[in-house]
Amino acid sequence: MYKKKIREIVIGSNNKGKIKEIKDLLPKYYKILTPSQFNLRSPAETGKTFKKNSLIKAKYFSTKTNRPCLADDSGLEIDILDKRPGIYSARWGGEKGDFNLAIKKVFKALNVKDKNWMEKKIKARFICALTIFGLRKKPIYAIGRIEGHISNIKKGVNGFGYDPIFIPKGKRKTFGEMSPKVKYKMDHRFKAFKKIKKFL
Repeated sequence: MYKKKIREIVIGSNNKGKIKEIKDLLPKYYKILTPSQFNLRSPAETGKTFKKNSLIKAKYFSTKTNRPCLADDSGLEIDILDKRPGIYSARWGGEKGDFNLAIKKVFKALNVKDKNWMEKKIKARFICALTIFGLRKKPIYAIGRIEGHISNIKKGVNGFGYDPIFIPKGKRKTFGEMSPKVKYKMDHRFKAFKKIKKFL
C-alpha cells in the first residue's frame, strides 16, 4: 500500500482545546505544528464573519511560518440574543479567555432578555469556518454548523468553551457530557472538516 509522505501543517490557533480537536481530525501523515512553536501570537480578528476571521488567521500564520495553515473561527449563536455572542464568542471570556466567565455572561444576557428562559428551549447553534491557506493558489474554505439549544445549567467537563451549555438537536446531553469520540463525529468542526479534507 502506498504510504503518503509526511507533510507539515500549522494549526492556526493558540487555543489548546481547539488545537486538540483539529489535530484529531487531520490525517496521520501530517506533522502538526502550532503558533507557539514559532513564538507567534494570534492576529487581531477584525473580520465581521467567521469565514473572514478564519482567513485572517490562516493567512497570517501561513505567511509567518512559510507553511500551509489550517485555521478555524467558530462560535455560538443564540437566537434570542440576536445571534450573540457569535464571532465574539471567545472575547466574551475576557483577556484570559475564561469560558466560565463567558458562560456567566450568556446566562446573564438570557436573564435580561427573558426571565423565564430556563423553562424554554433556547435555540442556538455552533458555527465553524475552516480555511486552508498556502496549500493551493487560492484559500480553501468550508463552513459547518450544528443546531441545538442552551442548557440552563453547566453540565460536563469534556470539550472546551461553551460545550457544557450546548445540547445538540435530538440529544439530551451537552457537548461537555459527551466523550470526545462521540462529539467529534457530529459537531460543527467535524462537519466543516468533512467538506475540506479532500484537499489535504
